[in-house]
Formats: sequence, C-alpha cells, structure tokens
Amino acid sequence: MTVQGKVIAVTGASSGIGEATARHLASLGAAVVLGARRTDRLDRLVAEIEADGGAAAAVRVDVTDPGDLQALVSLAVERFGRLDVLVGNAGISKISPVADLDVEGWSAMVDVNVKGVLNGIAAALPVFRRQGGGHLVTVVSTSGLKIVPTQAVYAGTKNAVRTLLEALRQESTDGVLRTTSISPGYVRTELIDNAVDDPAVREQARRNMVDLGIDPAAVARAIAFAIDQPEDVEIGDLTIRPTRQG
Repeated sequence: MTVQGKVIAVTGASSGIGEATARHLASLGAAVVLGARRTDRLDRLVAEIEADGGAAAAVRVDVTDPGDLQALVSLAVERFGRLDVLVGNAGISKISPVADLDVEGWSAMVDVNVKGVLNGIAAALPVFRRQGGGHLVTVVSTSGLKIVPTQAVYAGTKNAVRTLLEALRQESTDGVLRTTSISPGYVRTELIDNAVDDPAVREQARRNMVDLGIDPAAVARAIAFAIDQPEDVEIGDLTIRPTRQG
C-alpha cells in the first residue's frame, strides 16, 4: 500500500475523525505527526500508537495560528525527513438561525474552518513544492452539499474550502500536488458538544448523533483510500455518510 512509509500530518487529532485517522494510518505503516490543542490527549495517543509499533509525534496546534501549522510541518520534516500528506481535519460548528446574529460564532467558524485550512496550505505547500510531491486531504462536510436551516454559516465555511481546493487543484496540474475533499455526514464525534448553546437542544442533537452517526473509523478508511492511490491518480471528492441519512 502506498500509505506505508508516508509521513502524514493530521490536525484536530485529539479526538473524533482526527484521532481515528491517526490510529488507522499508523496501523497501515505511515508515520503520523499529530496536532491539536489538547496536548494531554495527543501525548496519550502518541504513546498508544508507539506501543503498537507505530511511529508518531505530536505538537500543540491551534489552526488559527499560522505559526502552529508551521511548527507541525517542521516537526514532520525534522523527525521523519519529509511531509507527504496534510490531513486538515480541525473544525468547529455553531448551529443557529442567521437571525440569532451569533457574530462571535460566525467569526470563530471562519477562523477555524477557513483560515485554519489556509494556514495549513501556507505551511505545507512550500514543502510539497520543494519535495516535488504532496497531498492535501481536507475534511469538509455534507452540510455544504445539502443546505439546511441553522447551518448557513457553517455550510458556507465548508463550501468556501471546497471552492478554494478546487481552484488550487486547477492551479496545480503539474503533477506535484494532489487535493482531496472528504465530506462526512453524521459521525459520532464531539463536534456537536459546542455547536449548540441551548442545553435541551444540544442534548437532543447528541442523541440524534448517537442514534444515526457512523463510527469515525469509517471516515478514516475513506481518507486512507484517497491517500492510497498511485501518484498519478487524484481522488477529488469523497462523500461518506450513514445509509439512513436524508
């Protein structure tokens, strides 16, 4: 498998899709370099991967800080000699009608979901160009594919990322860069915990997620599939969701 031996950085790696992706890629023989804000979880994850015979390293990353993404990329290069793939997974959601005017929540989503991806691109792209190859795998959402009430701004950030990745793909047809957008539907993660302010609504959303959501490992396998392609093959978009999702 082409995953084996690759050096892969993952943001938002302390839980959910990011953690599952780190574990799965490491099990396939990749060296994983993990970034998230919760360093206690990162340290535990690195220890568990290494105990299973894998190769891993971690650094604290807040994707809204360009310097943190530079540190993540630098750690990959210093520890493992290169960076083959950046999995941009960090993201937040604030769910409410636009009329609620949650300006603070809007700004937070733009900072993490859009600027955070751009910060990752800015850190990784020079390394990919210097190496002559690299792959950006970015987690977006089915919220950008099916627009629903209360998710206008969240869906907007995800579609902004989808658009910029498509433009970057068209700018990069020299064979050096591959780009992939992964659109998960309902997945059992902690994303919903901070997405809704009303406790009752949040609890109902959490129950719905538990009932309908798929395991994060399913998304991790989709990410591995996109990475595990010959260098001349690019998986542009993958949508992965529960079979019962409307």
